[in-house]
Amino acid sequence: MKTVGFIGLGNMGGPMAANLVKAGYRVFGFDLHWEAQERLTEAGGVVAATVAGAVSDADVVVSMLPAGKHVRSVYTGPDGVIANAPKGALLIDSSTIDVDSARAVAEAAKAAGMLMVDAPVSGGVGGAAAGTLTFMVGGEAEAFERAKPILSAMGKNIIHAGGAGTGQAAKICNNMILGISMVAVSEAFVLAERLGLDAQKLFDISSTSSGQCWSLTSYCPVPGPVATSPANRDYQPGFAAQMMLKDLKLAQEAAQSSGAATPLGAQAAALYAMFCNSGHADMDFSGIVKYLRGDA
Repeated sequence: MKTVGFIGLGNMGGPMAANLVKAGYRVFGFDLHWEAQERLTEAGGVVAATVAGAVSDADVVVSMLPAGKHVRSVYTGPDGVIANAPKGALLIDSSTIDVDSARAVAEAAKAAGMLMVDAPVSGGVGGAAAGTLTFMVGGEAEAFERAKPILSAMGKNIIHAGGAGTGQAAKICNNMILGISMVAVSEAFVLAERLGLDAQKLFDISSTSSGQCWSLTSYCPVPGPVATSPANRDYQPGFAAQMMLKDLKLAQEAAQSSGAATPLGAQAAALYAMFCNSGHADMDFSGIVKYLRGDA
């Protein structure tokens, strides 16, 4: 039985760790919050008191952390993963962070003789619980092949994006598309309301014509047309607006450092910043329709 050290047991990491337990892995987890620790214990995992304790006997280390600074600290600090995990351990970071941090930590792992992949996810809390996440994986081919069985226990689609950092690049590009398209779909429904066009009629037309996109057909921002969308639950978050803003900011940082022109991405980031700053950071990101309508 392989042993997994799992660092970060929050809304995403907790269900992912639980799915590894279900798949037969021995999971030692670390998190600063007692609620997250309790959830791992209930799922059949073992809570470690420190990062070092979670990874000291691990064949594989998985992390799900808030930002690049946390990933750098957890992996490269004196009490961190690289200093305390066995030399043959495979390292998998599933956080969504900046590309530069992902590549810096991968270089540190390589210098220590360890294989590492950046493997951010798409699918939200529901996908984490159901084990249907999509993993966008950056790293060497050997590391990707070793990571696939672990990732397959937590997700449905495992895609090798390329070398170190390309998993993060894929994630922020994908979520920039998502953020822009959600704003566009929301604007269309607000305009339809003002013009007297029924929301269901707009959905029926656009979902089968050139306006079709995931933000419309899978995550429609108005109640009614898509039963599973957060719009039917008063915009309780599947993917919170503050998380969308985080990803849009990462995309803008990457665009600036690489010299790419992303004017729509910049505008989407500005709109989500205003939405979050108006007191709705914890609302689902599809709730941007309320802000555009003037309700938020």
